[in-house]
Amino acid sequence: MRTNHNPLAAVRNLGILAHVDAGKTTVTERILFATGTTHKRGEVHDGTTVTDFDPQERDRGITIFAAAVSCAWDGHRINLIDTPGHVDFADEVERALRVLDGAVAVFDAVAGVEPQSESVWRQADRHGVPRIAFVNKMDRAGADLDAAVASIRERLHPAPLVVQLPVGAEDTFTGVVDLVRLRALLWTDDDNCEEAAVPDGLRDEALARRRALEEAVAELHPGALEEYCDTGTLGERTLSSALRDLTRDGDGVVVLCGSAYRNRGVEPLLDAVVAYLPSPLDVPPVRGTDDGEEQERPADPAAPPAALAFKVHATPTGRLTYLRIYSGTIEKGDTLWDASARRTERIGRILRVQADRHAPLDRAVAGDIVAVVGLKSTRAGSTLCAPDAPLVLEPPGVPEPVVSVAVESRRAGDTDRLASGLARLTEEDPSLVVRTDPETGQTVLSGMGELHLEVAVEKLRRELGLDVSIGRPRVSYRETVARGVSGLVYRHVKQDGGAGQFAHVVLDVEPHEDGFAFRSAVVGGRVPQEYVRAVEAGCRDALAEGPLGGHPVTGLRVTLTDGATHVKDSSDTAFRTAGRLGLREALRACAMLLLEPVVEVTVTVPEDAVGGVLGDLAARRGRVTGSVTRASAAVVTATVPLAELFGYATRLRSRTQGRGTFTTRPTGYAPAPVVTTVR
Repeated sequence: MRTNHNPLAAVRNLGILAHVDAGKTTVTERILFATGTTHKRGEVHDGTTVTDFDPQERDRGITIFAAAVSCAWDGHRINLIDTPGHVDFADEVERALRVLDGAVAVFDAVAGVEPQSESVWRQADRHGVPRIAFVNKMDRAGADLDAAVASIRERLHPAPLVVQLPVGAEDTFTGVVDLVRLRALLWTDDDNCEEAAVPDGLRDEALARRRALEEAVAELHPGALEEYCDTGTLGERTLSSALRDLTRDGDGVVVLCGSAYRNRGVEPLLDAVVAYLPSPLDVPPVRGTDDGEEQERPADPAAPPAALAFKVHATPTGRLTYLRIYSGTIEKGDTLWDASARRTERIGRILRVQADRHAPLDRAVAGDIVAVVGLKSTRAGSTLCAPDAPLVLEPPGVPEPVVSVAVESRRAGDTDRLASGLARLTEEDPSLVVRTDPETGQTVLSGMGELHLEVAVEKLRRELGLDVSIGRPRVSYRETVARGVSGLVYRHVKQDGGAGQFAHVVLDVEPHEDGFAFRSAVVGGRVPQEYVRAVEAGCRDALAEGPLGGHPVTGLRVTLTDGATHVKDSSDTAFRTAGRLGLREALRACAMLLLEPVVEVTVTVPEDAVGGVLGDLAARRGRVTGSVTRASAAVVTATVPLAELFGYATRLRSRTQGRGTFTTRPTGYAPAPVVTTVR
């Protein structure tokens, strides 16, 4: 039975989520400063942040790698992960969300919900991670809390529950009114926070907003509704409890505001994290499987250990594996079972993580996020558990890469070093894929975007000293059926001594909206069921290379309409071969269409540069879908083929004197403007 004295109740595992440049890293730095973890405020523009410790992050001024830090506030242990905001590094966000219990979503008070804000919000939705929202940069010209909240409501569709009223606006922003306690929190120039009565000029508005908050909470929370109906108001304790319940159930999102850069609003944010976001005890027990049977493991230090590896980082001094421990206790020297690789691993050291600094621990318990040293082959997504109580936890999903570059070493003697360097990259980042092109013999590195690959190659150069060259990125094309074919007959007959091979199939191929589908319309048992499955397997084999250019094939349905067997020579192998070769022949008879990946591009530029940007997008075959003006900047949204975006960052910077930025979001595939082949 759980009690209030359980130490896990004082643990919060949360992530910081946002669009590029909304202020995630600055929020994290101010949290570390406010909690006494650091004694100097790190600045992104100075390259002095704790979490953006990688040289490339400091050079570029963006977060690239998810960084974990730990701090204490009001008797609570906060394990915090600062996640990237650029879409190229969405896999880092995905793996972090998989192990977090809650999150703080940071929004720009001028821009509101931006494209990547929406993407990471949807990722958190998929993982069921409770969130609170922090509207940052309230000191900027054009900052508008109400407009930001409206964009949250309209674009993300939660029920925003605003618990603060700003005191002052733009450069006169000096504090907030806490609507739950009806007290003002004011920050002085030396960053001290003072509590005071609500200023007279804001009292009526504060009371009106408190009333609106009570009504919104009462609509969503049955217990609050009962008190509201009885008394016509909500007490502070009832309101806080209801806000906590609504946040943890995902029925509402508490909204706070502040200016992280000016260190205003951080302490109330920490109080909200402790008050509203869940502890490991408040989330459902983790579910996993053992021999196909589903099991649950409670967040109990006395239960058998179960942990998920969500990040691997190779350092000059060893290999760090980041773990979220869901149940049990692990100690130095313990031997655990890697249920994914099916081998044992020994825990050498356990470390409390402070970005690139670490504090040794003797043990870690359920609810902890720690790094361990000594694991030899555990990969991101692997489950570590007790050898006598095996369990496999669901790993984070890995997105399919869409951009590729050919990588080769300039020095002939570095080939082996390049291979080991690429292997290390893919070990640290599962969204990177390395393969050898069978036709050209090139080593091809694939990832989530141009910046993603640029960072990976730069890592090879900086950390391993490799002199590498890269070819022009290539996108992952697809082929699909524009017009199908009916009644294609394929006979596979092979006789070269001994038992032969015989399979006769008749296939219909037609366009299909969703991937690949296969069905059998054979009657009279002319093709036995086991051979039908073999034909389907052969057809799937044939999808690897299409007739237009050897690209994967999608968007078709294959129907097996007839066939024949031989008493002695028919087999699974024969029918799988017939399915593969028969579908290849059918595709050559179809009208095929080449598909290319397209992305939604959101470009933010000064108003005087809009014309040039629109012309450049049109030249890149872009289709503009929207344009709005926010605080003297224009935000243009367009759908553009991914192949046309290579080098766009440099082009945009030159057109806008370095003031333009853009983000991309994959949206699927569209027909490429090439002449298709009808055979």
